Parts: sequence; structure tokens; C-alpha cells
Amino acid sequence: MDNSAAQTSPHASHHRPPDGSPHGSRDGSPHEPLPGRVGHVAGIESLTLDGRRHYFAFDHRSDLVVSPLVDDPDAMAAFAAAHLRQSDGPHDRAYWAALVADAAEASALVDDDAEREFRTDALRTELPEPGGHLLYLLDAATDLDPATDLPAGLARACERLGHAAPDDDDFADTVDDCLETVATHGPSHHPDEWTVARGYLTAAIAALPGNWGLLFTPVAEGLAARTS
Repeated sequence: MDNSAAQTSPHASHHRPPDGSPHGSRDGSPHEPLPGRVGHVAGIESLTLDGRRHYFAFDHRSDLVVSPLVDDPDAMAAFAAAHLRQSDGPHDRAYWAALVADAAEASALVDDDAEREFRTDALRTELPEPGGHLLYLLDAATDLDPATDLPAGLARACERLGHAAPDDDDFADTVDDCLETVATHGPSHHPDEWTVARGYLTAAIAALPGNWGLLFTPVAEGLAARTS
């Protein structure tokens, strides 16, 4: 069984399932798919939040989250059977149930289990680690359009800093650099870096589909508390 099979073009391979419907829960799945992210070739990943395991589908080649967070393994298998494929086509619940079980034991995204274990209090009080798994998941899940969804002041701050702008392929490096600077020296000493880090994180979290706010709303709350 291939738990890492996926499609080819990042954030551009969303398409409808074979029956043509953009939504719906076939085969008894109680969870709705994320808008525009149906029928992907995907594997199963998981994370824990406050000790509770949540599963999700992930298109590894596209670096794209393709399901909501699902905290029941049987429901995750049902969702996958209804809305996902592997490279050799669709499969039944029993097939996906084995991949769901595997996802609790290991990940194709991280080597260390600690990287996929999160606690609400830490998410609220600590900035995301630059280049870390939390930022990776945010980028893979969000529907953010950098051209239209980011605050205007962010691009100007990037220009003053001499960093890659939001429409640049290296913008993720800009966010990492700004987060590292703010985490080391504090936001008050580096207002442009804070404008970039806070602006990106706030906008990306606001554009999350489905129930991914379960993981990221505490981050947004922490950003708001630092601003006030």
C-alpha cells in the first residue's frame, strides 16, 4: 500500500471527483471534503493536539492538505474511501483503515514524532518555529492568495528589509527570517519583521478551510495578544 502517492502540481491540482460533485459524503463519510480538494491521490498523515490524535489526507507531491482534521480513525477511513485515491485508483475502507493505522505510528512528513505533537497553550504563547512543521502545515492547508489576501503594509516592510516579497517564490524564506528575528530580539525592536511575520500568519490562518482552525486558532490568539 502506497501511503505517500500524490499528484504533481502544487496548489493547482484541485479537481472534482469522478461523479462531478464538488461536495458530498459518499460511502457514508460523516466529513465534508475541503472545497476544491476532492479526488486527490493522497496518503494519510496525523498529528496530536493536546494528546488527541487527528488524521488528515495529504497530497505529498503537491504539498497540499486535502481533508479536514478527523479525530476518529474509522471516520478517516470512510472519508478516504469516499473522496481520495491512490496511484492505482480508489480503494475501500479496509484498505484505508490500514493506512490510517500506519499514520498513527509514523509520518512521511517528519522523522521525529515530537514535531507533530502540539499543545494549545504552547501554540498560543510561542511563535511558530521558522522552517518548522507547523508552518509547513499552515502553508499546505491555507487558501491564502498572497496577491490579494495580505495586508498592504507587509509588502512595503519586505521592501524596506530587502527581503523577497509576497509574490516571490522565496517569500517563505522571508517569513522564516522575520520569525527568527522576532523570536530572538522581540517584536518591538524589529517592527518591520513583526509586520511581515504577524501579517502572514494572521492572513494565512484566516484563510484556512474546514476545521483547521482547531490547530491554528490558538496561534492567531497569541498573535493578537502580542499586538494588544
